[in-house]
Amino acid sequence: MQEPTIRPPPSNIPSAKDGVIEVHVRELHQLFDSLDPYPFNERDLDRVAEQYIVESVREIDAETPAALVVHLDRPPSVPEEERALGDSIRQHFSRKAQLTRRELRQLFRRGWISLAIGLGFLTLMLVASEYVEPVLGETPVARVLHETLVIGGWVAMWRPLEIFLYDWWPIVGARRVYDRLSQIPVRLIYTGHVHP
Repeated sequence: MQEPTIRPPPSNIPSAKDGVIEVHVRELHQLFDSLDPYPFNERDLDRVAEQYIVESVREIDAETPAALVVHLDRPPSVPEEERALGDSIRQHFSRKAQLTRRELRQLFRRGWISLAIGLGFLTLMLVASEYVEPVLGETPVARVLHETLVIGGWVAMWRPLEIFLYDWWPIVGARRVYDRLSQIPVRLIYTGHVHP
């Protein structure tokens, strides 16, 4: 499979900082996953092309309108090719946004389940730690066991706290990027020739 050739735009063409993302390919199929069995307008983007577009749009200020320009090394072959390409790219990122929403819901569901398990385990360990000294007396072993139970209970809270404090931020950030790309205007420029 030929990967898309991503070349920097000429100096006279606006860069991603100006809101324009430039992609240069020989054939349109290079933009899409060749293993995807779905029709052209429902295919996933090629991993390299998707990564390039996502990284480029992240460089564009949120207040700056973004646009995607695809340079194609051949003349038009079918009518409405630009519209079909734009629809395909926007649908791809719309699907990615939906997947990140689902991923976020699943993460929070796991977080609530982990929190319930963690709180239950913490309560059990704290209660158990209160019975150590009455049973074993005030000995070094009792103190070590008491501290071990308390620390073990708090360690069980690590995963739910990690989910609710940190894990959801990257998913929300990715969803915002995909939402933005699901509305991006796409322009197709035909160079009309093939590079050797």
